[in-house]
Amino acid sequence: MQRIFEIDPWHLISHQLDDKTKLLQESLTSIGNGYMGMRGMFAEDYSGTTHAGIYIGGVWFPDRTVVGWWKNGYPEYFGKVINAVNFAQVNFWLNGEKVDLAQDQISDFTLDLDMQRGQLTRQFTVTKGEAQVQVSVTRFVSIAQKELFVLRYEFRNLGTTKVDLQIDSAINGDVYNQDANYHEQFWQVKMRQQTETTGLLVAKTKPNPFATPRYTTAMQMMNQTHLTAQSATAAAKQVVNRFSGELATGASTDFEKRVIVTTSRDYPDQAAVVTAAQQLSRKVAQYSYAELAAAQQQAWATRWQQADVKISGDPAAQQGIRFNLFQLFSTYYGEDKRLNIGPKGFTGEKYGGATYWDTEAFALPLYLAITPPQVSTHLLEYRYDQLPGAVHNAQAQGLKGALYPMVTFNGIESHNEWEITFEEIHRNGTIAYAIYNYTRYTGDDTYLREKGIDVLVGIARFWADRVHFSQRQQQYMIHGVTGPNEYENNVNNNWYTNLLARWTLQYTLASLSKISSAKNTTLKITTAEKTHWQDIIDRMYLPEDKKLGIFVQQDTFLDKDVQPVTAIPAAQRPINQHWSWDKILRSPYIKQADVLQGIWYFIDDFSPAVKKRNFDFYEPLTVHESSLSPSVHAILAADLHYEAKAVEMYARTARLDLDNYNNDTADGLHITSMTGSWLAIVQGFAGMRVRNGQLHFAPFVPQQWQGYEFQINFRGRLLHIEVTKAGTTITLQTGAPLTIDLAGQQLKLE
Repeated sequence: MQRIFEIDPWHLISHQLDDKTKLLQESLTSIGNGYMGMRGMFAEDYSGTTHAGIYIGGVWFPDRTVVGWWKNGYPEYFGKVINAVNFAQVNFWLNGEKVDLAQDQISDFTLDLDMQRGQLTRQFTVTKGEAQVQVSVTRFVSIAQKELFVLRYEFRNLGTTKVDLQIDSAINGDVYNQDANYHEQFWQVKMRQQTETTGLLVAKTKPNPFATPRYTTAMQMMNQTHLTAQSATAAAKQVVNRFSGELATGASTDFEKRVIVTTSRDYPDQAAVVTAAQQLSRKVAQYSYAELAAAQQQAWATRWQQADVKISGDPAAQQGIRFNLFQLFSTYYGEDKRLNIGPKGFTGEKYGGATYWDTEAFALPLYLAITPPQVSTHLLEYRYDQLPGAVHNAQAQGLKGALYPMVTFNGIESHNEWEITFEEIHRNGTIAYAIYNYTRYTGDDTYLREKGIDVLVGIARFWADRVHFSQRQQQYMIHGVTGPNEYENNVNNNWYTNLLARWTLQYTLASLSKISSAKNTTLKITTAEKTHWQDIIDRMYLPEDKKLGIFVQQDTFLDKDVQPVTAIPAAQRPINQHWSWDKILRSPYIKQADVLQGIWYFIDDFSPAVKKRNFDFYEPLTVHESSLSPSVHAILAADLHYEAKAVEMYARTARLDLDNYNNDTADGLHITSMTGSWLAIVQGFAGMRVRNGQLHFAPFVPQQWQGYEFQINFRGRLLHIEVTKAGTTITLQTGAPLTIDLAGQQLKLE
């Protein structure tokens, strides 16, 4: 664990400027608005360790897949997120000397991420010779106007002599990706314009050899200050506005930079992209800084009013859940159904900024409950719209039906690791499970009947072709897969994968009875096909050990030297940073919930005894080196009344990044797993379930907490749930009367 910020219910505050933790600090203070976002790097040039990452939703580059041994079925390209043109850059000089926070004498440093208002502030005093100036900086990415970035400085002369102040505000197209090969660049500057106080830069991604679009971005900046505008010569890939003036002793001045960012994702050509940027610039110019900041605060207040979780008695737990919700909503709030939730969001380049199965498994339940209904609908429609890509992926493997990608921007598989891309096919089942989860929670089967059924049938046809029939065992099997536990590759009969394949076929057959005859005709499902699906359902092999009373993770798992995680020396954890891949694959250690993931999905289908035996066997073997793992364990532990373990796992999922549990947060946050803290409270501690259309709760309060409260949307109602040591209060705030089950008691809410 590594904690670099103070504990505060609404803020991340640090007074340390330490180059050794600078990357971690930047990740944790990332901000965004779903349309774009950035790491918490300084706007000024910093000669120490830094990664100035700015990312725009849906803007990516297809890079050629290069492997030593090419095999049929490999993706043509893998997708990577592109570090955007740096529109946040601002540098300043005191008495002709450029300020560099890595080199200069800096005191009274404060960094504050205000999660309630959605803004990041810095304050510090820089001393250079006789000059001593206090600098206050505030930035936010507007959720009231998605294309808008605002940056404001205030300079105050604390010294005894006047100071000559110069500010250069730039848009810099000379940028690199952190993961660029051979120092390659992805942007080509196409157009530059500047006046004394404004600048425009247009850039386009370089050509690629694939049938994927190139992206054009226009960035229009406007600068406001009491200083005097000066002419400035910009480098070849930049536009720069320069301002200078004299700062008397005790005097202060301010400087404000606004940037509008538009892209060809929303406009047909470069001219339209530029026109839109200029029009939006004129629009936001009508408002004062105070008005823009107030709009940002009000927009965040609206989100918090519906989504906030309050915890009494544990400030670290409170900070953790709010931090996670803040970063989730900074990444995605459903405004654009062409976008999804990347595992790193706008906070780094690992995982390429693409879409993974994490969304359907972990994010959808949260968004169903605490955001407007269209947010979840857009998540489902994202996959429906990419069904043709899933069909393409299956065909590339010589299979029927639809194989949803492990990694994608456009529906086409763009991951370049074989054991993940083609073996981790369990993600196909989770896409189907999301449709079931949505329909079960909302009670609305419209999406299922009109669009979801196409997805289900495509996935069912894939499973029916991917299984094989063992003549020896007289059962259907699935060989050559990787389950959620990626510390085992190319195994046979992963229990979780086989379970999801069987369940998907069952759910698809049941769903076909709900659709129209016209839809049935379109899908072209024959009686013989349905009969084959039912045969697979009836004779699917699910490995099990009767003696131990557990489901076996895969056929040969019990042949390993099974030892608990406690047998690993502390100095060798996390094992993925200390052991060879060969050693990890031969070990019994589990990266994340695998069998337990399946039990969580269908938690009411297993008896307490079955859940207990499997949890007791697998949890001690799990190293939780996937960010997705702790929440599943927290929910199951709570279900089994293992309170201490549930609380331990909640702390791990809630503060995974804040406390840098896996020593990997410096390269970006774990956005999709941040839903785990909410799931651990709502499904874990509060025991929320939907059974036969009815909402159930079985709450408890962790011993070190005094209580907690949250709100959920459920079938047109808004419920407020408050759990304390004295009992549980559930209030129907809006909507029609509703009967719920509270710890076995039927209660009618009005």
